[in-house]
Amino acid sequence: MRSSETAQLPGQDELEQLGERYRDAYVRHEPSLLPVSPRVRYTENNVELNFPDGSWDAVTEELGPALTFSDPHTGNVGIFTAIMMNDTPGFLTIRLKVKGGEIIEIEHMLSTKRGVSGPPTPFGEVRELHHQPVIAAKLEPSEWSSRDDALALADGYFQTLSRNDGTLYTKFADTCYRIENGYQAAPKGAAGDFLLGRWRFNERVRREWIMVDEARGICLARGFIDHKGLLDKYELTDGSMRESPFREPHTWSFMEIFKIKNGEIAAVEATFIGSPYFSKSPWATDAEIQDLDDTWNGGAVLLKDRRR
Repeated sequence: MRSSETAQLPGQDELEQLGERYRDAYVRHEPSLLPVSPRVRYTENNVELNFPDGSWDAVTEELGPALTFSDPHTGNVGIFTAIMMNDTPGFLTIRLKVKGGEIIEIEHMLSTKRGVSGPPTPFGEVRELHHQPVIAAKLEPSEWSSRDDALALADGYFQTLSRNDGTLYTKFADTCYRIENGYQAAPKGAAGDFLLGRWRFNERVRREWIMVDEARGICLARGFIDHKGLLDKYELTDGSMRESPFREPHTWSFMEIFKIKNGEIAAVEATFIGSPYFSKSPWATDAEIQDLDDTWNGGAVLLKDRRR
């Protein structure tokens, strides 16, 4: 990054204060309270909108608690929170990019029960949302990983998730849990389901890393999980059989954070929605990891039939 660009990027305190101001203005429907660029790009659930629109008009209450983190290296601030739109609950992830004192990018991922209705997926109670305490805590020097090492550990999660056959491509803390749309999806630890190969029906995970809060060890990605709908029954590593819930082409669209501490993934939290198959993000760049494997036998039943 050139020094002139770096000079325009705010520090961590300034970014997070602006994140707090954004939450307040959003609930009050008062965009004039924010230093928003006249040329701001704004998306909600991967659809580009004029600002303000979408949930900016519909939100009636923020329930929180809000988890705020930031990356002064890129000028991004991220927020995970819960809202109401009249009587409709939602889990909301926000990304803001700030440059020269102005918000130049606004990205929302907003999950409601309607957005995760096919196939049915657990959806937490918005008034009971909690963030794992380890996520917000700043790291001690002995707990810290370099930016590149943190991203490599976090990306190993998606390598493990794609065509999951029980092989781990990252390291998990024993106490690493996963919250998805406010729901505790891995109460016995995140590694267990991966070791079983439970998510074998994920044909590909497309993702792009968009910010790293180095002080807290938080990496944020946006992306998509694609399912061809080819897999019917499949074998877990314990020899038991499962039936895939995806009976047709389907895609999950997500924004997901990973806490990296002591060289391991210590916590995971995601907001995601169902999307048309092979949806794409307006923000996608050449840095998106496609994670393609043309040799994968998506209809295989037994692990020994699977080809790499």
